[in-house]
Amino acid sequence: MDRAIGIITTNYDTPELRELINGRTAASVPFAGRYRMIDFALSNMVNAGITSVGLITPYKYRSLLDHVGAGSEWSLDRKSGGLFVLPGSVFGISSPGSRFLLRDLRRNLVFLTRAAARYVVLTTANVVANMDFADLINVHEKSGADITMACVDATRDEKNLSNVHVENGKVTGTSKGVKAGELAFADTFVVTYELLMKLLEWYGAIDYLDFFEVISGDYDKMDVRTYKFEGYLRTIYAAENYFRNSMNLLNPAVADELFRKDRPIMTKITDAPPAKYAAGSKVTNSLIPAGCHIEGTVEDSVLFRGVTVCKGAVVKNSIIMQSCTIGENAVVENAIIDRSNKIAPGTVLKGSPDAILIKEKNELAI
Repeated sequence: MDRAIGIITTNYDTPELRELINGRTAASVPFAGRYRMIDFALSNMVNAGITSVGLITPYKYRSLLDHVGAGSEWSLDRKSGGLFVLPGSVFGISSPGSRFLLRDLRRNLVFLTRAAARYVVLTTANVVANMDFADLINVHEKSGADITMACVDATRDEKNLSNVHVENGKVTGTSKGVKAGELAFADTFVVTYELLMKLLEWYGAIDYLDFFEVISGDYDKMDVRTYKFEGYLRTIYAAENYFRNSMNLLNPAVADELFRKDRPIMTKITDAPPAKYAAGSKVTNSLIPAGCHIEGTVEDSVLFRGVTVCKGAVVKNSIIMQSCTIGENAVVENAIIDRSNKIAPGTVLKGSPDAILIKEKNELAI
């Protein structure tokens, strides 16, 4: 798809992810047993045939670059096009919730000016969805719109999303916060290349603003439309909805829709032996990937690669990340245990459904 290039922005603040972003960016937060958040955005781009993707990084980029590398898992290690790791700007003055900072785009004009494309697809790394970006681009092209915003019906009240206001089929504005049932911006949009370049030139003096703040007074001068996405889509900007949406994966219908065979979600390849279940172990309604060793009990939980649950240990309604060990007779319930933690034998770690306990990752583990 030479007519479009992609930009994934990851240079924004997500304080409500709490301990999950200690030492990492939101884009590299582990998800679904073997993936990272960035995998959905990258895979959606590649599955649509977009072969030139710019990744705007924040200052905490180490774990993100370690994961994406040269983009080989997404077939983006190419001589023509490929994955371009782009620097994000220092936050400075910016509005809370900004995810498409104009200064990030202006700072990377070289990437844009070298592109021979009619359209630019922009998205964040916090959208969990298997969206057909090719269909999004086709709808945008056929409508003749200047900008097409991907939207969904909000499933619950979300202060971190934007409500999209539409009259006579065209967007008239957005507002912070959305209530269940309202039309929510899915943090993904297509913009005509020429218009984007003009906006970057016209509004250079106020490039500390978000893209949609910049155009807030110009909706009547542009043709901005919506693309209604009817599939499963969740945005993750807080620890609570990270936990809730991780647990949604235990519903086979959700997992089947996200991880489709015709549009696969790709990730960094890690070789590991199959999961091993010892005699006397018990696992119910849980996600257990390769490399795990289960001797105890696991119920209604999501585990990552290389997790060991020792004899007599009980894991309930929890997320256990990569290379963790739950010691003998330990109990973990309503918790997120970040990577490389060793829970001592007999330890009890319990949160509640309304107050999930988070144990941050062990930075000293190798």
